[in-house]
Amino acid sequence: MTKFGLGKELSNEQREELFKILEERFEKNMDRHPDLEWSKVLSKLTENAEKPWSLYAMETTGGEPDVIGYDNNSDVYIFVDCSTETPKGRRSICYDDEALKSRKEHKPEDSAVNMATTMGIELLTEEQYRKLQELGKFDLKTSSWVKTPDNIRKLGGALFCDRRYDTVFTYHNGAESYYSVRGFRGLLRV
Repeated sequence: MTKFGLGKELSNEQREELFKILEERFEKNMDRHPDLEWSKVLSKLTENAEKPWSLYAMETTGGEPDVIGYDNNSDVYIFVDCSTETPKGRRSICYDDEALKSRKEHKPEDSAVNMATTMGIELLTEEQYRKLQELGKFDLKTSSWVKTPDNIRKLGGALFCDRRYDTVFTYHNGAESYYSVRGFRGLLRV
């Protein structure tokens, strides 16, 4: 059992429920993925048991994953958390395990990097975060940790982004910090 309450493979009922949710979201938000067909996405999802599990973990933590692109070169669909605010089930966490271990008191339950790894997804980079913001208005009240370059992380910092005043901002904080309105958004390649 993982911390998300299930093994790495979904039951048939969980898969069917997830695929129904994903299909409805896909059809409702065609502006995020014009020219893509759900049947082809579904075909890719059924080829690999772990990808639906990761999407289920994204969904159950409040991410509302949806397809935002397709990479012709690698023949993969790109799912990203498209919840209006950073996923509720992934907030109040520091950046990574090193930051978590450095806290002497009032430790958060987990870190963004560890949760993403456990879920089998990637943290968005700043560039990916900005691309997502072209598809809608996200994180108007919350913020999301983004993958931090090694040179910044080695100095104890980490990056996060949000959208305020109709502008996407990138900020820095100590990697060990955590706030009730900061979580992370993930990306899954299928």
